[in-house]
Parts: sequence; C-alpha cells; structure tokens
Amino acid sequence: MQKGIMAGGVAVALAASLSLGAGDARMQITSSAFGHGADIPAKFTCDGADINPPLQFAGVPVGTKSLALIVDDADAPGGVFTHWMVWNISPRTNAIGEGSAPGGLQGRNDFGKLGYGGPCPPSGAHRYFFRVFALDRELDLPAGARRAQLDAAMKGHVIAQGELVGRYSAQKH
Repeated sequence: MQKGIMAGGVAVALAASLSLGAGDARMQITSSAFGHGADIPAKFTCDGADINPPLQFAGVPVGTKSLALIVDDADAPGGVFTHWMVWNISPRTNAIGEGSAPGGLQGRNDFGKLGYGGPCPPSGAHRYFFRVFALDRELDLPAGARRAQLDAAMKGHVIAQGELVGRYSAQKH
C-alpha cells in the first residue's frame, strides 16, 4: 500500500511538472526547519502555530521574470490538496522567513483561504511538496485565484523548478 501511495504521488508530481512545460533546469528549495524527506515540525502544521516554515531558494536562472511557490499534499484523499500558492515573487527573492509571505500575490488554497494552510492530514503520514518555479514572465492573475487558474497561467512559462518534500503524520485532532 505504501509503495502504491508513493508511486501515485510521484506520478502526480511528474505529471504536474511536465504539464507546465519545465525544461531540465533545476533550482534548489530548502528549509532550515526540515530536510528533504524528513518530518515537518508540528509548529508548521494545524497541530501547531500553522505558520509557514522558512524556505530558501538557489539556482534561479538568468532571465527569470518571476517565481511561483506551490505547496501540495499529494497523498490527500481524493487527490492533490493545495496548501499554499504565491506567484509574481521577485526573482531576486532567495528566502521566505518563517511565518511570513514573500512579495507577490497569493491564491485561495483548498482550505478556502488566502495564504498558507499547514499540513493537516486526516490520518496517517502524508508527503508535502514545496515547489518553486522560475517563470519567463509575471502572471496576469488576480490574488485569490484557484490552483487550476495558476496552473493554466504557468503553462509554457516554467524555465526551471525545484522541489522539497516533507512528511507529516496526523495527530489526534
């Protein structure tokens, strides 16, 4: 079962990156709060302060006009659940502080709110994908847009991307 969940999440992540037209260029996205594949501290979840973790970006390609950040739970029942979307971030941005949003526009997450909504799995361990995208333009998309609108606006404009995966297990709510 675990292998099936892992394969499904990887397929979703691969399909998302391919459908957006990203080339082979890679960026790095890291966090001082957790490593790739490691557990996300409860502080950054619905069981804690529900604030975003600190994030750092590196390898932004020359010619990048803006960045976009998307945080998803690929193991959510019923499909991918989006926790945070920010776009039109300055390409000079190399970090997002703990509990703060970068300059740019924020979309409506699948909790129905603007801004960050931390991991809050209904049961078991889930994987959370923090993805940064380098875009060849700023997006003509209003604040509060939904994930499908962001994906459509980004399609064909991704020149590089990076991914950080964290895990979180449901606590008793």
